[in-house]
Amino acid sequence: MADEQILQEGDIAPDFSMPASRDRHVSFADFKGKPFVLYFYPKADTPGCTKEACGFNEALKQFESAGLSVIGVSRDPVKKLDAFADKFDLTFPLASDEKGDVTEAYGVWGEKSLYGKTYMGVDRTTFLIGADGKLARIWRKVKVPGHVEAVLEAAQAL
Repeated sequence: MADEQILQEGDIAPDFSMPASRDRHVSFADFKGKPFVLYFYPKADTPGCTKEACGFNEALKQFESAGLSVIGVSRDPVKKLDAFADKFDLTFPLASDEKGDVTEAYGVWGEKSLYGKTYMGVDRTTFLIGADGKLARIWRKVKVPGHVEAVLEAAQAL
């Protein structure tokens, strides 16, 4: 990632195409001319990721009223995403980026540290993508409390 340019607000969002929960498939082309939220989370069915996913799910009608779709992305396999979606009745697509192409294209795959050990993982990051396909807002190193509300407020202002 050292050689890659870090995405900035105003940049064209990188293309993607991924399998998703509940026998779905999501791609950038599906949202041509429509704004949407693309959020990246480290691991399905962990405490922070569950709070974040449930928060987006609870606010989904408000996002839809503002004309936006929500997509969650992790490197978990689809089978695990299906179980996560079923367990918490998550109705929006949870996309699987098992190979890591999308997490790397969006610059959210990097070195992390926990209890003094370093490892590679997904940085919790949210992208608000405008109808023009450009990154309208980027939230990096997301803290879950209050995050969904901040994204919704920005989405409603688009």
